[in-house]
Amino acid sequence: MKNLVFSMLLMAGLGFVNAAWALESIDSDNKPFAEANIVLQLGDGDAETQARVINVANNLIKHYGGPDFVNLEIVAYGPGISLLYPDNPNVERISSLLVSDVKFVACMNTVETITRKTGKKPELIPAAIPVKTGVAHLVERAGQGYVVIRP
Repeated sequence: MKNLVFSMLLMAGLGFVNAAWALESIDSDNKPFAEANIVLQLGDGDAETQARVINVANNLIKHYGGPDFVNLEIVAYGPGISLLYPDNPNVERISSLLVSDVKFVACMNTVETITRKTGKKPELIPAAIPVKTGVAHLVERAGQGYVVIRP
Protein backbone atom coordinates (compact mmCIF):
# COMPACT_ATOMS: atom_id res chain seq x y z
CA MET A 1 0.00 0.00 0.00
CA LYS A 2 2.83 2.40 0.84
CA ASN A 3 4.38 1.77 -2.59
CA LEU A 4 1.10 2.61 -4.26
CA VAL A 5 0.75 5.84 -2.28
CA PHE A 6 4.38 6.76 -2.99
CA SER A 7 3.88 6.13 -6.72
CA MET A 8 0.77 8.28 -6.72
CA LEU A 9 2.66 11.06 -4.96
CA LEU A 10 5.38 10.96 -7.57
CA MET A 11 2.83 11.05 -10.37
CA ALA A 12 1.15 14.00 -8.70
CA GLY A 13 4.46 15.83 -8.62
CA LEU A 14 4.55 16.02 -4.84
CA GLY A 15 7.82 14.13 -4.53
CA PHE A 16 9.22 12.19 -1.60
CA VAL A 17 9.98 15.20 0.58
CA ASN A 18 6.32 16.15 0.75
CA ALA A 19 5.00 12.57 1.12
CA ALA A 20 4.71 12.67 4.91
CA TRP A 21 3.00 16.05 4.83
CA ALA A 22 0.51 14.89 2.19
CA LEU A 23 -0.51 11.83 4.18
CA GLU A 24 -0.90 13.83 7.39
CA SER A 25 -3.11 16.46 5.79
CA ILE A 26 -6.19 14.23 5.54
CA ASP A 27 -9.15 15.76 7.36
CA SER A 28 -8.83 13.28 10.22
CA ASP A 29 -9.21 16.07 12.80
CA ASN A 30 -12.73 16.65 11.54
CA LYS A 31 -13.67 12.95 11.83
CA PRO A 32 -11.21 11.22 14.15
CA PHE A 33 -13.03 7.87 13.87
CA ALA A 34 -13.20 7.83 10.06
CA GLU A 35 -12.29 4.45 8.62
CA ALA A 36 -12.16 5.66 5.03
CA ASN A 37 -11.42 8.78 3.00
CA ILE A 38 -13.27 8.74 -0.32
CA VAL A 39 -13.72 11.20 -3.18
CA LEU A 40 -16.51 10.65 -5.67
CA GLN A 41 -15.70 12.06 -9.10
CA LEU A 42 -18.52 13.63 -11.14
CA GLY A 43 -17.80 14.84 -14.65
CA ASP A 44 -21.17 13.92 -16.19
CA GLY A 45 -24.20 16.16 -16.39
CA ASP A 46 -26.90 13.56 -16.93
CA ALA A 47 -29.45 13.11 -14.15
CA GLU A 48 -28.94 9.34 -13.91
CA THR A 49 -25.21 9.66 -13.23
CA GLN A 50 -25.76 12.44 -10.71
CA ALA A 51 -28.37 10.38 -8.87
CA ARG A 52 -25.95 7.43 -8.87
CA VAL A 53 -23.22 9.54 -7.24
CA ILE A 54 -25.63 10.64 -4.52
CA ASN A 55 -26.79 7.04 -4.04
CA VAL A 56 -23.18 5.87 -3.70
CA ALA A 57 -22.49 8.57 -1.10
CA ASN A 58 -25.52 7.51 0.93
CA ASN A 59 -24.59 3.83 0.60
CA LEU A 60 -21.05 4.52 1.82
CA ILE A 61 -22.34 6.37 4.87
CA LYS A 62 -24.59 3.41 5.68
CA HIS A 63 -21.82 0.89 5.01
CA TYR A 64 -19.39 2.55 7.39
CA GLY A 65 -22.01 2.91 10.12
CA GLY A 66 -22.70 6.62 9.88
CA PRO A 67 -21.19 9.89 8.69
CA ASP A 68 -18.61 10.01 11.50
CA PHE A 69 -16.85 6.96 10.11
CA VAL A 70 -16.19 8.09 6.54
CA ASN A 71 -14.80 11.29 5.00
CA LEU A 72 -16.64 11.90 1.74
CA GLU A 73 -16.21 14.51 -0.96
CA ILE A 74 -18.01 14.84 -4.26
CA VAL A 75 -15.93 16.73 -6.83
CA ALA A 76 -17.98 18.21 -9.68
CA TYR A 77 -16.33 19.47 -12.86
CA GLY A 78 -17.25 19.80 -16.53
CA PRO A 79 -20.92 19.01 -17.13
CA GLY A 80 -21.06 17.50 -13.62
CA ILE A 81 -20.99 21.00 -12.15
CA SER A 82 -24.74 21.17 -12.79
CA LEU A 83 -25.20 18.99 -9.69
CA LEU A 84 -24.28 22.09 -7.70
CA TYR A 85 -26.83 24.40 -9.33
CA PRO A 86 -29.50 25.56 -6.85
CA ASP A 87 -32.27 24.37 -9.19
CA ASN A 88 -30.84 20.85 -9.55
CA PRO A 89 -33.58 18.25 -8.90
CA ASN A 90 -31.28 16.60 -6.33
CA VAL A 91 -30.97 19.68 -4.11
CA GLU A 92 -32.92 18.08 -1.23
CA ARG A 93 -30.74 14.96 -1.36
CA ILE A 94 -27.67 17.20 -1.40
CA SER A 95 -28.95 18.99 1.71
CA SER A 96 -29.28 15.63 3.43
CA LEU A 97 -25.69 14.75 2.55
CA LEU A 98 -24.51 18.15 3.81
CA VAL A 99 -26.02 17.31 7.21
CA SER A 100 -23.83 14.17 7.09
CA ASP A 101 -20.80 16.42 6.48
CA VAL A 102 -20.28 15.35 2.86
CA LYS A 103 -18.23 18.02 1.08
CA PHE A 104 -19.26 19.26 -2.36
CA VAL A 105 -16.30 20.59 -4.33
CA ALA A 106 -16.77 22.81 -7.41
CA CYS A 107 -14.23 23.25 -10.21
CA MET A 108 -13.79 26.96 -10.85
CA ASN A 109 -12.13 26.30 -14.22
CA THR A 110 -15.47 24.86 -15.30
CA VAL A 111 -17.37 27.86 -13.90
CA GLU A 112 -15.00 30.24 -15.72
CA THR A 113 -15.44 28.33 -18.99
CA ILE A 114 -19.24 28.43 -18.71
CA THR A 115 -19.08 32.15 -17.90
CA ARG A 116 -16.86 32.83 -20.89
CA LYS A 117 -19.05 30.81 -23.28
CA THR A 118 -22.46 32.02 -22.08
CA GLY A 119 -21.65 35.46 -20.72
CA LYS A 120 -23.31 34.49 -17.44
CA LYS A 121 -21.66 33.04 -14.36
CA PRO A 122 -23.57 29.99 -13.13
CA GLU A 123 -24.92 30.18 -9.60
CA LEU A 124 -23.80 27.38 -7.27
CA ILE A 125 -25.25 26.17 -3.98
CA PRO A 126 -23.77 28.08 -1.03
CA ALA A 127 -22.16 24.91 0.35
CA ALA A 128 -20.04 24.39 -2.78
CA ILE A 129 -16.33 24.50 -1.95
CA PRO A 130 -14.45 26.17 -4.80
CA VAL A 131 -11.16 24.78 -6.07
CA LYS A 132 -9.22 26.09 -9.05
CA THR A 133 -9.08 22.76 -10.90
CA GLY A 134 -11.37 19.87 -10.02
CA VAL A 135 -9.23 17.14 -11.58
CA ALA A 136 -6.11 18.49 -9.85
CA HIS A 137 -8.04 18.32 -6.57
CA LEU A 138 -8.73 14.64 -7.27
CA VAL A 139 -5.02 14.04 -7.84
CA GLU A 140 -4.14 15.89 -4.63
CA ARG A 141 -6.67 13.90 -2.61
CA ALA A 142 -5.32 10.65 -4.05
CA GLY A 143 -1.88 11.74 -2.91
CA GLN A 144 -3.31 12.37 0.56
CA GLY A 145 -4.60 8.82 0.83
CA TYR A 146 -8.17 9.30 -0.39
CA VAL A 147 -9.66 6.65 -2.65
CA VAL A 148 -10.99 8.25 -5.84
CA ILE A 149 -14.09 6.60 -7.31
CA ARG A 150 -16.03 7.40 -10.45
CA PRO A 151 -19.48 5.86 -9.93
